[in-house]
Amino acid sequence: MDEMGNYTLHRDFQLLGFLRYKNLQLVIFISVLWMYLFTLCANLVIIILVCLVPQLHTPMYFFLSKLSVQDIIYVTAILPKLIDITLTGDNRISYPGCITQMFLYVFCATVEFLLLTFMAYDRYVAICIPMRYCIIMKKSLCVSLAAVSWLIAAPNSMMYCWLVSKLIFCGDQKINNFFCEVKTLLELSCSNINHIRIILLVLGLLLGVLPFSLILISYTNIISSVLKISSSERKFKFFSSCFSHITVVVLYCGTTLSFYLKPDTPDLQETDKLLSLLFVVFTPLLNPLVYSLRNKDITNASKRMINVCLR
Repeated sequence: MDEMGNYTLHRDFQLLGFLRYKNLQLVIFISVLWMYLFTLCANLVIIILVCLVPQLHTPMYFFLSKLSVQDIIYVTAILPKLIDITLTGDNRISYPGCITQMFLYVFCATVEFLLLTFMAYDRYVAICIPMRYCIIMKKSLCVSLAAVSWLIAAPNSMMYCWLVSKLIFCGDQKINNFFCEVKTLLELSCSNINHIRIILLVLGLLLGVLPFSLILISYTNIISSVLKISSSERKFKFFSSCFSHITVVVLYCGTTLSFYLKPDTPDLQETDKLLSLLFVVFTPLLNPLVYSLRNKDITNASKRMINVCLR
C-alpha cells in the first residue's frame, strides 16, 4: 500500500452492493446465482447453435454469436463477485481485481454498442437493399466489423484503467455499487478528475450516442421502406425480423446512456444501482430469450439439435 498523508494510492476497495438490505441477502444470492447460470447457459447454447447449424451461418447470427460471447464475459466479470459478497458478507475487492473488473466492464459495454450498431446495419441492408445483401454483407466484412469492435474497445478500456490507476483515493474507499464502475470510482478520488469527466463525456458521445444515432438512422430507413410495401403480411414479417434487435437496443442503450449522460446526483445512488442492474444483469439475461423466443430459425435449430442428441 502506497501512502501520501491521509491518502492512499493502492488499497482494497469495498463494494457496498446490496448489503444494506440485510434481510434480503438470501433472496439476492439465489436470484443473482440463477440469473448468472441461466445467462451463461443460454448464451452458450446460442454460440453452439450458430457454430454447428449451417442454416445459422449468416451475418445476423454471426453478430448474435459475438454478442453472446461478450455477454458471457460481461456477467462473468461482475456477477461471481456479487454472489460471493451476498453469500459471505466479505465485500472487499483488491485494487488489481477492481481495475480488472473495470477493464472487462468497459470493454464489453463498448463492444455491445458497436455490435448492436452493426446488427442494425445488417437489417438495413437486408430490408432496404436486399438485392445487394450477399454482395455487401460478405463474411470478410462481418469478421472485419467484429474485429473493429474489439480493436476499439480494448484501447478504450485500457485508457480508462490507466487514468484511474493514476488517481489518489481517500477515505474508506467504499464503492456504492455492486461492481467497480468508473463514475462511482471517480467519486472516491481526491485527485483532480475534471479531465477524466471530460474524456468520459466525449467518449460517451463517440462510442455511445453516435452508435445509438446510427441505429436510429438505420431503423428510420427500414421503417420508411417497409411502410411503402403494400402487403400487410410482408410488413409484419419485416417488422418481426427487427423486433428482437429493437427490444435489446431500447433496453441496453436506453439504460446505459441514461446512467452515464444524466447529471450526477448523490441522492439517486440507489436508482443508479437499479439502472446498473438493467444493463449489466438483465440485458445479457434477456438477449438469448428475446432472440430465441421471437426467432423461428433459432427455435427450429434448437429442436433439431435436441432431436440429434436424443437419437
